[in-house]
Amino acid sequence: MDRRIFAAGLAAFALAGCGGPPPATRVTQAGGLPDDLRPAPNASYDAWVSRFRARAADQGFSQDLLRRAFAGTGYLPGVVRRDRNQTEFTRTLEDYLAIAVSEERVSKGQAAYATHRDTLEAIAARYGVPAHVVTAIWGLESFYGDRRGDVPVISATSTLAFDGRRGAFFEQQLVAALRILENGDTTPGNLVGSWAGAMGHTQFIPTSYEAFAVDFTGDGRRDIWAEDPSDALASAAAYLDRNGWVSGQSWGREDPSGSLQPQPGGPRFATTRNFAVIKRYNNSDAYAIGVGHLSDRILGGPPLRQPFPPDANGLTKADRVALQEGLTARGFDTGGADGVIGPNSEAAIRAYQASRGLPVTGVPSLELLRMLG
Repeated sequence: MDRRIFAAGLAAFALAGCGGPPPATRVTQAGGLPDDLRPAPNASYDAWVSRFRARAADQGFSQDLLRRAFAGTGYLPGVVRRDRNQTEFTRTLEDYLAIAVSEERVSKGQAAYATHRDTLEAIAARYGVPAHVVTAIWGLESFYGDRRGDVPVISATSTLAFDGRRGAFFEQQLVAALRILENGDTTPGNLVGSWAGAMGHTQFIPTSYEAFAVDFTGDGRRDIWAEDPSDALASAAAYLDRNGWVSGQSWGREDPSGSLQPQPGGPRFATTRNFAVIKRYNNSDAYAIGVGHLSDRILGGPPLRQPFPPDANGLTKADRVALQEGLTARGFDTGGADGVIGPNSEAAIRAYQASRGLPVTGVPSLELLRMLG
C-alpha cells in the first residue's frame, strides 16, 4: 500500500487554498483541536482496545508501555467522519499547481531553503537527493513544518482500526506506532500527526517511519516531530534514495514535445526516472509535477510557459481571480483570490446570487463576472 494512500486527496492537509477550506494552522494538542477530534465515550471502542492490548502484550509489548501509550487516548469520532467522507479530488492540474506552487509557497520555500541550506546540502551529499527537491516535499507535505498535525497517533490509528473499514491496515499502523514509542524515538505526548496518522514535517505513516526514518542529527532518536526538521528532511531524502533516486538527474521539465500532458491544452512535460520515484512518495502525476515545479521555483526558475486553456465554464485563471476579487469587494468573502473555485468561492457565489434574486447555483460564469465588473 502506498505510503499515504489513506490520506485525503493530494496532500490535502497542506494544500488547502483560498478557493477551499481555510488553511490549517498548527495548534496545540491541549487547546486547539476541534471537538470531534477529542476523545468521546464509546464502550465498544473501549472493549476493542482491551482486546488489542491483550494481543499486543502477547506480541511482547510491556504493560508499562501499553499503559503509557494509551493514557489519555480515546475514540475520535471526527477521524471516522473524515475517513468515511473522503472524496476523490478532481482538481485540474492548473488548480492543483495554483495551490501547490503558489507565490506564497515559493517565497516561503526559498526562505526555508536559505535558513536550512547547510543541513539540506549535507543531506544531499549523503543521499544524493538535491536540497531543493527535499525542500519542495517539505513544502507540500506540511507547509515547511507549519502544518504537521496535532492529533494523537495512538488515538487516530486505534479509532480507525476499531472502525474496521481498513482495520487490518490501521492496526498495522498502531502496532508500528507502539514500536516507535518502545524504541524511544519520541514520547506518547509528542506522537502526533494528521487525523489519519501521518506524522511530522514530512508526514510519514508509522510503517514508513520504521522503514525509512533516519537519525541524521546523531542524538540517538529519529525525531521527525521536533522543531528542528533535520531528521525529517533526511528521512524524506532517504525514502527517495531507497526507492531509486538517480543522483545528478532532474525530475523532468516543461517541454512542448514532452509525452506527459495531464490537462488537455495545458503544458506538456518530459520526465525522467526520478519523476516516478517522487510518485512513490505520493502516487499522483499532479503531486510529482508539483514537487518538481516547486523545487525549480525555489531555485529561482520561472513559472510554466504554456498557459492553461479556459475551464469548463469558459473562465481563465485571470477571470476566476477577478471573480473572487469582485465577490469579496461586495462583501461575499471567498477567502482569497487564487483562481481556484472551491467551497468558499461557491458559497460566496450562492450568497451573491441569492442577494440579487438570481438562480442559486454556486457555479461561476462569464455572465456573473460581467455583473461584478
